[in-house]
Amino acid sequence: MINTNKPIKPPSEELCNFIVDKLGISQNALELGIKRSSIENSPLPIVMWSYGLITITQLRHIYSWQISN
Repeated sequence: MINTNKPIKPPSEELCNFIVDKLGISQNALELGIKRSSIENSPLPIVMWSYGLITITQLRHIYSWQISN
């Protein structure tokens, strides 16, 4: 968990679309990740990985996609 007073920005629509469309993650898993990310004030990909919603390989794909976009 990240300790900060500054709230983290919600994930972009593009990131959410990538997670669902390209990685094949369910909408329900994404929504759970977004909810937990907001509560924990942590980045969505890390929260999804820590809750077992995505694999480490999928996490790497997300970071590669973020770097290229």
